[in-house]
Amino acid sequence: MRFLPVTSNALLVELADLDQTLALLASLQREPLHGVAELVPAARTILVRFRPSATSAAALVRAIAARDLSQRVERSSILVEIPVRYDGEDLAEVAHLLGIAPEEVVRRHTGSEYTVAFTGFAPGFAYLSGGHPSFDVPRRSTPRTRIPAGAVGLAGTFSGVYPQASPGGWQIIGVTPVAMWDLGREQPALLQPGYRVRFVDIATLDGRVDAGGGISVDAPVRQPFPAADARGHESGAPGAAALKVKGTGLLTVFQDLGRHGQAGQGVSASGAMDQAALKTANRLVGNRSDDAALETVGGGLQLQSLGETVLAVTGADAPLTVRTADGRQWSVPAYQAVALADGDALSIGQPLAGARCYVAARGGFAVAPVLGSCATDTLANVGPAPLAVGDVLGLLPAPAGAVVGTPALPAADLPTVGQDVVLDVVLGPRTDWFTPESVARLAAQRWQVTPQSNRVGLRLAGEMPLERAITGELPSEGTALGALQVPPSGQPVLFLADHPLTGGYPVIGAVAPHHLDRAGQIPVGAWLRFNPIGAFEELQPCVA
Repeated sequence: MRFLPVTSNALLVELADLDQTLALLASLQREPLHGVAELVPAARTILVRFRPSATSAAALVRAIAARDLSQRVERSSILVEIPVRYDGEDLAEVAHLLGIAPEEVVRRHTGSEYTVAFTGFAPGFAYLSGGHPSFDVPRRSTPRTRIPAGAVGLAGTFSGVYPQASPGGWQIIGVTPVAMWDLGREQPALLQPGYRVRFVDIATLDGRVDAGGGISVDAPVRQPFPAADARGHESGAPGAAALKVKGTGLLTVFQDLGRHGQAGQGVSASGAMDQAALKTANRLVGNRSDDAALETVGGGLQLQSLGETVLAVTGADAPLTVRTADGRQWSVPAYQAVALADGDALSIGQPLAGARCYVAARGGFAVAPVLGSCATDTLANVGPAPLAVGDVLGLLPAPAGAVVGTPALPAADLPTVGQDVVLDVVLGPRTDWFTPESVARLAAQRWQVTPQSNRVGLRLAGEMPLERAITGELPSEGTALGALQVPPSGQPVLFLADHPLTGGYPVIGAVAPHHLDRAGQIPVGAWLRFNPIGAFEELQPCVA
């Protein structure tokens, strides 16, 4: 085993092969280690997230190094058959790469039984191992910007099915009508780690098949992420106060502290980009700190009070205006509770510093959780839909004894476009994949946030790209919040709240947890500097 640093609350265990990875995963699941919050297995690695208040990286390294990896993992008794129409765009290319006919590719793909090794990339996306020995297919040199839901692909020695339309670099050999992800099922992800999978050529079938959902092979592909309104407006008491959306700004979504513990289904935590601001907004109106609030980027959000309400706005430094039904208006401060009468409207202007504001309402929003959280994951399309003009947001009554908080102070170091934003960085886990000059350049060079940035990540542009010392393909591995992943362009992407669980490009470092809220407030156009807080060193399993 190798133990690689990720950040101050995560480490990466690298193993020799997939069998060892699954053996260690089974051991850690059978006998969990104290303080471990989540495990994200991948092809040859396990990302271990832990609570620093309960354990340390050194203690975990010692305990994990002592685990026995000789036991083989028992295969599941559950077999899922997936019908496939083998007409994919890359079928001929895959056949050419393997030196065989397209018909032989289909025969080999349907002639092997796969096992779900791990999940990631997107909810319901399973990495399937155990295919024909000849299947070792490189990813496409240029990923497609859109691959349809149900596309069946090959990458390296793995096979997989895209659960939703998304960008991707796998070689597509066919498509299935079976939904890999369906929130209407008790277990949304069709494929779970350990399940056995067999692909069936749809051309050989007649009528209906049981493919884990009992659907007709002639049925259209089901949308894995229905756009159903999950806000539960009717859950508020009749006649209770509400907020009517008069303007949404660039994007306004519900967020809480995140959807944790769903890595087994390929679902990342998501949650508020500035968690301290969300907690403060809730405290100011007397809510629990983990209640859902509205997160809005830039200016433009307008909320009209239906009945009497109490709101608080935190986060970015943005002008706030209250306008009455008869046209009177005045400015109100952020970071304190604001009482609105029936018909009053609260508007948020363009931020002077920071990027995102948080709006909490006394009593909390009547919004239905999805997989235990009200957070909207914009990459995975899990959670309530973004706000639209005309929406009416029901509010719950405040619990007895809930106390409105005293005014608070905003963050003192909100990022602006006019000054460099400095973020502390922990080097690892793949710092040694880059040249020494590039590691030095990460800290020495300024990086600008491009307009392509969003809740998934900040896309950065520097004068000189980062160059790799190791040019081979990296097997997919778990990625942490704040990771600086470097694609072939050499321009880093800083992963934020809605980042994928796993990625196939090396991570040179990760923003330290104490600067993640600051990262979530960085506006487009700002310039960043990274401050490594230590040298890159492997973690050694020292004897206590």
